[in-house]
Amino acid sequence: MKKGSGAEGFAKEYWDKNYSSPDDMDGIGNVSSHLDYIRSLFEIEFIDISSIADFGFGLGHLFEAVLDHYKPYKALGIEPSRHPFDIVKKRKIKPVPSTKLSLKQIDLVGWCKENESKKIRFDLGLCTSVFQYLTDEEMEYCLRVLSMKVKYLYFSVPTDIELRRQVEDLEFEDEYAIKRSRTKYQKMIKKHFTFVSSRMLESKVYFNEKSTFFTDLLFRF
Repeated sequence: MKKGSGAEGFAKEYWDKNYSSPDDMDGIGNVSSHLDYIRSLFEIEFIDISSIADFGFGLGHLFEAVLDHYKPYKALGIEPSRHPFDIVKKRKIKPVPSTKLSLKQIDLVGWCKENESKKIRFDLGLCTSVFQYLTDEEMEYCLRVLSMKVKYLYFSVPTDIELRRQVEDLEFEDEYAIKRSRTKYQKMIKKHFTFVSSRMLESKVYFNEKSTFFTDLLFRF
């Protein structure tokens, strides 16, 4: 089983092995809960979401659910692995004819390099379980570029402790995942984003404590 480089992503064998029971996986079996959380979080603060990007959509369940709810005028989805990319492309996840949806088979680093200097902006970005496959240098670069491209980023990545728990509790070891501590991830993220809620990051390019729409300032860090 090989991991490809750049836009090649992971081979089909990786997806067949690690996603053999997708309904039990976070972001797939509980996709409605994730959507309810995102929706409620923005509704409480009266924040409008009109454009969406998913930076590594995998099998596309969360991306599809968020698109279906918000029906944005513009949406982008990238995924480096050919196998899940083809699956999602065949599903026709475009929510309404008016949504300008673009799906690209490319990795996050490659996309950032292609679009760093372009005037591309999205209200909401999704990036779940991607950054554990990036080097420290790639992480630093992508976080900086993403902070310029999205106002809010729904973000998750397993820490070293969580990766060990996967082995102990689920008997699943991701041989490609880089183990990093919570402290290290937070230090790198906080250069470019503010934590405003569980999993939700707010770009420091667009907002500060005075301009943010999130009203519970006590919980900003």
